[in-house]
Amino acid sequence: MDYVLVAGGVGAVVVVLGVLWLWRRLTSGGESQRAHEAAQEREPSVELGETYEFGITEFTDHHSGERVAVGKVEGFVLFTEDVPERLSEGDVIRATVTSFNREKTSAAAIFEETA
Repeated sequence: MDYVLVAGGVGAVVVVLGVLWLWRRLTSGGESQRAHEAAQEREPSVELGETYEFGITEFTDHHSGERVAVGKVEGFVLFTEDVPERLSEGDVIRATVTSFNREKTSAAAIFEETA
């Protein structure tokens, strides 16, 4: 009889954990979507032709296959080309904004110098 109670308790815990996991997955996607929509509605915090100083947060491969540095200026994402191979995440650089993506939620920039 004790085994039945223990098995029932374990089963209840598993169900509760499963529901919590599912609820968390569903709600976290909503937050991401709301943040994306908010980014589309705000004006860019950078201007074409202007040079900005920011830290490199990561590197990614551009659709052309070129390595680009990713960083943010006041929360606005910049993808910077022509960054020297010697630089790494955390380095501070200056780059000039060359274009915006279609929805103006990010911009392309070209490396100028290290800060």
